[in-house]
Amino acid sequence: METKLTDRKNTIIESKNIYINELNLTNYSPEYHHWLNDPNVNRYLESRFKRYTNDDIKKYIKQMLQSDNNYLFGIFIKSSNEHIGNIKIGEINHYHKFADIGLLIGNVNYWGKGFGTESIYCASIYAFDVIKLNKLTAGMYENNFGSYKSFVKMGFREVGRYFNHCFFDTDYVDKYILELLKKNFEKIEKDNN
Repeated sequence: METKLTDRKNTIIESKNIYINELNLTNYSPEYHHWLNDPNVNRYLESRFKRYTNDDIKKYIKQMLQSDNNYLFGIFIKSSNEHIGNIKIGEINHYHKFADIGLLIGNVNYWGKGFGTESIYCASIYAFDVIKLNKLTAGMYENNFGSYKSFVKMGFREVGRYFNHCFFDTDYVDKYILELLKKNFEKIEKDNN
């Protein structure tokens, strides 16, 4: 997979079908707030408990742009530049060199086609090569099979579980904790080049 690294304000990291670029007020989809309000899209997101407006999205993007501890990237289709989702690195622990990674493929037309895995790959390049982190972590509901599959396919391994941690629909579900170490990612990256 190809990569193109520039500075934070103009970072583009490409894979086969998508690229990620820092999300800003000129490149985000007007559909973003609809994604967050769609029960089909937001069912595994903690943000599902609030209704969002376009102004909420603009405020959030501005906060992310000003943050030294969070990076919010848009996921874009290379052939059309269509914004289909987001991937976030943060909250970054600069001392211990780790951060969480969160993923949203908001446009349901792109679900199940590998774009989540490609996005995780691109964000991992940025986390390890630019921010110089040592580890990425991810958490997800046990029944979020698509997200789990994307992270595992990208080299993340399950390291723990919080039992009955999240209330989902009518019952509690477990939350999986996964991680990817820089040294393990370097092996994956080497195999892909």
